[in-house]
Amino acid sequence: MQISVKEVNNMRCAIVQSTEPIINDSQSALDIMMSIRYEDNCDCIVVNKEAFAEQFFVLSSGIAGEILQKIVNYHFQLAIVGDFSEITSKPLQDFIYESNQGKTIFFVADTDEALDKLKNR
Repeated sequence: MQISVKEVNNMRCAIVQSTEPIINDSQSALDIMMSIRYEDNCDCIVVNKEAFAEQFFVLSSGIAGEILQKIVNYHFQLAIVGDFSEITSKPLQDFIYESNQGKTIFFVADTDEALDKLKNR
């Protein structure tokens, strides 16, 4: 896992890159969130899709709901970066669409789009 910090509009965003899943459940997500908040003074996070366990993208597993509830409860913002065009699950497509309409959680194609969404909160 590699974490860098980028400042956009006086807001510090942590950019997390990982080639393997590091967010497997709500506890691992919470551990990363709190580490980023206290070590990097950030409350917005950009994470690549590969950092999430595959079960995150299976809505019936409940993992996405648990993790995103932590994001909301602890007043973070999250942008997940990746190619979501290949998703065939209608519920997941709807979930991504609805998330992107809000101000807290975004599914985007690249880091620049993520930072743009987060800075306009």
